[in-house]
Amino acid sequence: MKVLFNCDLPFSLAHGGMQVQIEQSLKALRQIGVDAEFLRWWDDKQTGDILHQFDTLPDNITRLAREKGQKVIVTILLTHQCNRSPRELLVRKLAVGSLLSLPLPRRVKAMLPWQAARNYDHLTVGLEAERNFLERVYGLPREKVSLVPLGLADTFLKAGPPLRAENHLICTGTITQSKNSLELAEIAHPAKVPMLFVGKPYDYQSQYWKDFQKFVDGNLVKLHPHVKDPAEIVQLLRRARGYVLMSRYENWSLAAHEAAGCGLPLLLPDQNWSRERFGDQASYFPKKWNAAAAAAALRKFYDACPALPSPQVHLPSWLEAAENLRDVYNRVLKGSATK
Repeated sequence: MKVLFNCDLPFSLAHGGMQVQIEQSLKALRQIGVDAEFLRWWDDKQTGDILHQFDTLPDNITRLAREKGQKVIVTILLTHQCNRSPRELLVRKLAVGSLLSLPLPRRVKAMLPWQAARNYDHLTVGLEAERNFLERVYGLPREKVSLVPLGLADTFLKAGPPLRAENHLICTGTITQSKNSLELAEIAHPAKVPMLFVGKPYDYQSQYWKDFQKFVDGNLVKLHPHVKDPAEIVQLLRRARGYVLMSRYENWSLAAHEAAGCGLPLLLPDQNWSRERFGDQASYFPKKWNAAAAAAALRKFYDACPALPSPQVHLPSWLEAAENLRDVYNRVLKGSATK
């Protein structure tokens, strides 16, 4: 079995969780004996049994892979979609059904993501909420979608008990609109809660980054440059009072799981992904955005942190995630249903 990894988003243009997932998955698969490598688009001699695409794949590429005898497996990230309410899911389902029922040319329908998904051999997602979306809205058979967790590096899994030596809360990740970084920095001031942000923007010239910097005063709002070394991140996390994430949407937040691995209490957005992963083991912002209510929740969490325990949830390793992937590969190659 030989697996070819592919992703259409260059890491140099957008760093983040997908890059970590791809790099760590590939490394772990090799550790457990799976022959896996990146797809070399320039190499017409490269062969493989499985094309594993991260994010969606155009229908014509799926067809070409099939002509080469390759199975097509797609790992799809459904950040907005999996966090929709039941009513929003119903509306979305009706809209998808209406579009597919229109007498559109086949090539036009093939461009629709839900139509393209039906032509993959298999899909993997990290959350049950994502699988429910694919089943209920895209109309995919449940057995065509497997749950494969994202993992944590051993550095986080073996971090040891938290020190909580600093008085600030910490937020790690890209400084960007989808993470509500600016909004979190803004409410830290009226809440009088010291926040340490660790990360960088996608674009240092963006207005969002410039607006965020206005709230960085070195006192209530502090900024630490982006850190790539897991050991350094662990030390920053272990010393913090607690971890905060106020993003608009997530599907499986690596940053939140890393903080949990370091023993920090969590304050998260109240969304499907966070409830599925952490349940009553975390604190939550109000569902509907309101600056005053969010500031009050931040202050309440800050005051409660010293007495809050670490989240007691299962934190998979990348080797565990790779073993799940290997099982999916084997079942797809054998043509059998998944778990």
